[in-house]
Amino acid sequence: MRFDVISIFPQVFEPFASVGVVGRAVKEGRVEIRAHDLRAFTHDAHRQVDDAPFGGGAGMVLKPEPVFEAVEAVRRENGGPVILFEPWGEPFTQGVARELAQAPGLILVCGRYEGIDDRVRAALADRELSVGDFVLSGGEIPALAVIDAVARLLPGVVGDPQSLEQDSFRHPQGHEQAGLLGYPQYTRPAEFRGLNVPEVLLSGDHAAIARWRREQSERRTRHRSENLKGVKS
Repeated sequence: MRFDVISIFPQVFEPFASVGVVGRAVKEGRVEIRAHDLRAFTHDAHRQVDDAPFGGGAGMVLKPEPVFEAVEAVRRENGGPVILFEPWGEPFTQGVARELAQAPGLILVCGRYEGIDDRVRAALADRELSVGDFVLSGGEIPALAVIDAVARLLPGVVGDPQSLEQDSFRHPQGHEQAGLLGYPQYTRPAEFRGLNVPEVLLSGDHAAIARWRREQSERRTRHRSENLKGVKS
């Protein structure tokens, strides 16, 4: 799968594409990440990509011309949807990641400053995503998150397919614990600084372990739901 990223800081993506699961997928040819410098699509001596907002106000806005040219150039080789990152966008979830993993590729446009000229959204964007209710300096971090989450779902990227179910934020539909958050995980040593692994996990009783994991998933899911209700109220 090919990911094309349009950013004024394309160098952010170079180390990411060379390490970990994604780096291995790139090396094996399962994933391709191309970061495009938005300034390469400008035509003035200063390579200006931003300007003051019409109507006044603080900050600067990314100009439409270089973004349009960048997206149009990338679209000649990548037929996937164009994604913008906006605070009002659709929440990026594991379900959305699964949907995007079915696309032939993704074109990720990283905003900066006070945002992107809205004509980009109206004319080019296929989807607007948000990675959370907080302020970031630009769209690079959300783009990295999307690439990582989507790449993991591609065939052959994760060595053990079963781990895709076990390490999901919520277990997927069809899983015996669908909709529940993951349970606590432990590994060796069984005792560390006075902290012990639950005895049931050392028992070898697989039925008891399954029951314990289910109970822990339900408890964790219930606790998070109660906390969210408290925040909303």
